[in-house]
Amino acid sequence: MVYETGNRTVDDAVERVLAGEALDRRDGLALIAQPVADLAPAADYVRSQFGDDTVDACSIVNAKAGDCAEDCGFCAQSVHFDTGIDTYGFLDPEEILQAAKRAERDGAQRFGIVVAEKGVSKEHRPEEWDEVIRAIRLVRDETDVEVDASLGILTREEAEILVEEGINHYNHNIETSPRFFPEIVDSHSFENRVKTLELAKDVGMDLCAGVILGMGESPTDRVDAAMALQDIGVSSLPVNILNPVAGTPLGEEFGESAPITTEELIQTIAVYRLLHPEARVRLTGGREVNLATDEQHLPFEAGADGILTGDYLTTGGQSPGEDIEVMERAGMEPNMDANEFDAEAVKQRSAEPGDD
Repeated sequence: MVYETGNRTVDDAVERVLAGEALDRRDGLALIAQPVADLAPAADYVRSQFGDDTVDACSIVNAKAGDCAEDCGFCAQSVHFDTGIDTYGFLDPEEILQAAKRAERDGAQRFGIVVAEKGVSKEHRPEEWDEVIRAIRLVRDETDVEVDASLGILTREEAEILVEEGINHYNHNIETSPRFFPEIVDSHSFENRVKTLELAKDVGMDLCAGVILGMGESPTDRVDAAMALQDIGVSSLPVNILNPVAGTPLGEEFGESAPITTEELIQTIAVYRLLHPEARVRLTGGREVNLATDEQHLPFEAGADGILTGDYLTTGGQSPGEDIEVMERAGMEPNMDANEFDAEAVKQRSAEPGDD
């Protein structure tokens, strides 16, 4: 036995994962019931065996905000809810480039162009589609970051064009389990989201797809979401934690904090690492709201090795310098595979008043 906790369920899972075996739903359900004290170090060990001691940082731009026709119960950008956010059409591609350059300066390895709508349509909004492609080309040609996209549901033609333009990962979160999904979204189905992911993968894009925890789902739902992602095959698994926004159904239901404890979050991340040993398990939106400052390093001691740095779609995040300090507190360092940068300079800039 290479690694032992004394917990037979955890030790058996680790041994099988290290031998190249994929764990199944029964394993996931057994693991998520185990103590965090056993799960976290075991998951961290698995991460160290399949990866390295770096945290991969990505950043995003909200390239088109609000007025989305979908009714996702967590989303401040839905036209169905009165949340008071700023709304605007697709940004000028030069603005997107400037956002990408800021992300590059702050240590991001990848940069996601995100729109809030069911799907960017080449057929129905060709001028907007052309602006999307122009933005992709600018970021691709004028920065060192890898270009990702989250543009909603795609046609095969659109997906093939994105591959030709150099999109690295396509982001399309499944949000939660197939069972719980209809409790959160009425306007489209879980299967709709899976079909887009399968299409993106089929034409050659890597997949970035994950979940939002703390929407009222059960531990079983958390495992079932991970199993659905295992079936699809993802290389980046973002783990969001609900940041309840006033005016949304979940914001009205839960108030200011998500119904998930730190222990449950760490448990889930550890299980996700064991179920997805080779993926980047990425801590993303809602972490600052749901984790105390002195707790933010804990997911990176339980198998996480990716982070979304900077601001989110409609809410602010902490500074990139603070994120680097979180990594270091967990004994890890920033990944620099695509974009080499000065981590100390990022921390220094983040500490200066008025830095943006």
